[in-house]
Amino acid sequence: MTTPAASPHCMNTYGRLPMTVSHGRGLRVWDVDGKCYLDALAGIAVNTLGHAHPKLTPALQDQVGKMMHSCNYYHIPLQEALAAKLVELSGMTNVFFCNSGLEANEAALKLARKFGHMKGIESPEIVVYEKSFHGRSLATLAATGNDKIKEGFGPMMGGFVRVPVNDIDALKKATEGNPNVVAVFMEAIQGEGGVTPMRAEYMQQVRQLCDARDWLMMIDEVQCGMGRTGKWFAHQWAGIVPDLMPLAKGLGSGVPIGAVVAGPKAAHIFQPGNHGTTFGGNPLSMRAGVETIRIMEEDQLLNNVSQVSAHLHAALHRELDGVQGVKEIRGQGLMIGIDLDRSCGALMQRALDAGLLLSVTADSVVRLVPPLIITEAEADEVVAILVPLIKTFLAEAA
Repeated sequence: MTTPAASPHCMNTYGRLPMTVSHGRGLRVWDVDGKCYLDALAGIAVNTLGHAHPKLTPALQDQVGKMMHSCNYYHIPLQEALAAKLVELSGMTNVFFCNSGLEANEAALKLARKFGHMKGIESPEIVVYEKSFHGRSLATLAATGNDKIKEGFGPMMGGFVRVPVNDIDALKKATEGNPNVVAVFMEAIQGEGGVTPMRAEYMQQVRQLCDARDWLMMIDEVQCGMGRTGKWFAHQWAGIVPDLMPLAKGLGSGVPIGAVVAGPKAAHIFQPGNHGTTFGGNPLSMRAGVETIRIMEEDQLLNNVSQVSAHLHAALHRELDGVQGVKEIRGQGLMIGIDLDRSCGALMQRALDAGLLLSVTADSVVRLVPPLIITEAEADEVVAILVPLIKTFLAEAA
């Protein structure tokens, strides 16, 4: 493999692996040397439809030839179409469009603060979680539960109450007697925190608590939403509807996009001048979102996620249950974490060498988030490559 030299001009913000992607098709990508890889990372849960999808590609080419950007001074029909579809799928009422998960989460935090001020609360506070990840802006960084990535950026913005996951008593205790709390902000499945799901019962309990105390329930579905768990949104497994839901990643199948979907309690908090973005809701990203959902429905990808993920989970459990050093296999649908008892960042390079793209998150969790078009045969290929790598790594480190 040709190892690319570090760029003398790009800021040194990424610990890149020595591979340069050339092109892709389906679940396969090729590097500039012609080596083929099986993609179980999907650009970190972004490439919902894989690479160069035969239905998506011509639609985007068509849109580029018509209009890529029009500012929000004017009506954008594709924006209305995508908003209507997200409202239909979510059971919520209104949508704000932006460009990334960070921006969607930032907008949610601003909405929560304004909600508090509208109630006469001078210093609103938001409940957030240990090991959470919501982004790297100053506000989303403060909301994030990872001290390592905060180093060098203090002092952190205040206004957050941090609690452990899946512990309703801890949430009640941390907020008892605090009149400044206005919202609870959680990931339905923590991604960067180690692929840790919120239990359905816990989400139901939080929904009840938010209703009882007049708080906003905000669920970050940036990584786990858009069909990744076998439902359109991961919280739907709990049978609840949040007040705010940030989306991004898989919504545009590779085209940058973010959205905040709001229910009645939060839908009209923002008024003209309160929030905005130059690129948000542009025709190209809106077409990507509209076409992504259309193709997912036409090709019945939610059913595919349910079928293939069951097959993949079963294979991983069959091969790795009882292996010394494997603590847990967790997640839901095509968002899977294999938690090892030691740091395993080295597995990213080993997998790359073996022709498999994946990531390691929370230092010791192998993360699989493949495109939703994956087949059972391709899932078997992932297992055939990955399992020996994990077993060899654990044996060496024992």
